[in-house]
Amino acid sequence: MKTYIVIGGSKGIGNAIVQTLLENNKVINLSRTIPEQTHANLTHHTCDILSDELPNIEHADGLVYCPGSINLKPIKRFSLDDFREDYEINVIGAVKAIQQYLSIIKNGNDPSIVLFSTVAAKLGMPFHASIAAAKSGVEGLVKSLGAELATTLRINAIAPTVTNTELASKLLRNEKMIENITERHPMKKFLEPKDVAGMAEFLLSEKASSISGQVFEMDCGIVSFKI
Repeated sequence: MKTYIVIGGSKGIGNAIVQTLLENNKVINLSRTIPEQTHANLTHHTCDILSDELPNIEHADGLVYCPGSINLKPIKRFSLDDFREDYEINVIGAVKAIQQYLSIIKNGNDPSIVLFSTVAAKLGMPFHASIAAAKSGVEGLVKSLGAELATTLRINAIAPTVTNTELASKLLRNEKMIENITERHPMKKFLEPKDVAGMAEFLLSEKASSISGQVFEMDCGIVSFKI
């Protein structure tokens, strides 16, 4: 049984990852809110990744950093602070977690780190300037650390399209918007949190032992296809 640290595992994709991993592993969740579910193999620490000191953890085989943001506006309506805040939560938070736990993860069993990007880092979309810039930073981090730590651990990222979570609720707030989002994707669907959790579980597992420095587009075809 392995032990994984999940940052932001109380809601959305992060919570789906926690629930998936708990089937066969121990999970240490760090988030501002307490997960609704309880489990003998789940340990929770309440903290803010950006402002609080992170707890000391003695052992872990992997890390998943889930916090993110969806801040969509025309470029003239973005403040510089908007860009700073998106970069802080998506990149700086991930760096802080990696720096804090790298030494113990390196000593884990087939150690692996999973971060999160977005399809908007590959596909130009109006109003996505801030989040696309921040998530492009995440992708650069994955590539650089993948090389730096190649003999030590694996690091990859998942780049999901729209996922049915509270974070994306403004994009899916009525039937017309859901229909439009569905039609925009060549596969005529968008993601559920469990879909993304399955990919995270795979990337953490020994089945992905030869995969590192990669960004996996879970795009329902929106980046890959034009039909």
